[in-house]
Amino acid sequence: MAIRIGIIGYGNLARGVESEISRCPDMELKGVFTRRDPSTLKIKTEGVPVYSVSELKDKTADFDVMINCGGSATDLPVTTPEYAALYNVIDSFDTHAKIPEHFAKVDEASKKAGKVSLISAGWDPGMFSLQRLYSNCILPEGNDYTFWGKGVSQGHSDAIRRIPGVKNGKQYTIPVPEALDAVRSGSNPTLTTRQKHTRECFVVAEEGADKALIEKTIKEMPNYFADYDTTVHFISEEEFAANHSKLNHGGFVFRSGITGLNGEHKHIIEYSLKLDSNPEFTASVILAYARAAFRLFEKGDFGCKTVFDIAPALLSPLSGDELRAKML
Repeated sequence: MAIRIGIIGYGNLARGVESEISRCPDMELKGVFTRRDPSTLKIKTEGVPVYSVSELKDKTADFDVMINCGGSATDLPVTTPEYAALYNVIDSFDTHAKIPEHFAKVDEASKKAGKVSLISAGWDPGMFSLQRLYSNCILPEGNDYTFWGKGVSQGHSDAIRRIPGVKNGKQYTIPVPEALDAVRSGSNPTLTTRQKHTRECFVVAEEGADKALIEKTIKEMPNYFADYDTTVHFISEEEFAANHSKLNHGGFVFRSGITGLNGEHKHIIEYSLKLDSNPEFTASVILAYARAAFRLFEKGDFGCKTVFDIAPALLSPLSGDELRAKML
């Protein structure tokens, strides 16, 4: 029987989940939940119903895993614990500094409900987190470096769009080339947050909005922009549509370490991603972890999980025999 998937929200990430679920042979999209009037929302999958989020409490028997596609800035901290009391739920919460707090709330709700939740599934946090963990275990003496971009950050862009007076907005994260080259050289540089990346924002302001206040709010936003050199450009809707419609992203994770009795041998582990579609790739990661979460639920292993808690084999639709024959 296919794993019955529900989607909460219908923004870029949700549309990515909808498109990529067709590539998962063991999953089926059973419904989309929205804060909008369901009659006004047209999704791409024929025959799949759209519900109001007010109906979530009445549909618990119809879904195996719910994917919460809200934004990390203000939505997921509230809604994921709420939905975890009803469903097995996955989110892509990406405010790194607040992950422990978010985990604790979701874990409490999931355990009380006898459900499984998994937070912060995506590529960072997510796939990059795994690479940091693996490489730290392999090279225990060394340094970590993570670079993002150049590309569109969905979480940061969402945070911009929630500022009063902003009609639309997009944020690009850009690695500083000199910092990237220094890490690749093996020189083990000590780099501040500001030295590694810059952030560039393109904003369509509402008519009459205080642009100076919007720019100040962006640049001083904790956990998002305050620690970076940030440039804010105010542009027209036409320019935004023409030049900022894509959702590409990517990045690099490095571990620079040593081995040998005297540390005489140097090693660099590099993992990189180049993504044409940030939301579709993130959705693909989420769906793999939705599979794992459902398997844990079937075993009765309740509570909140992260990517660190999931055995790789649980992500695959293949059997253990198939994995050992094809991939080991």
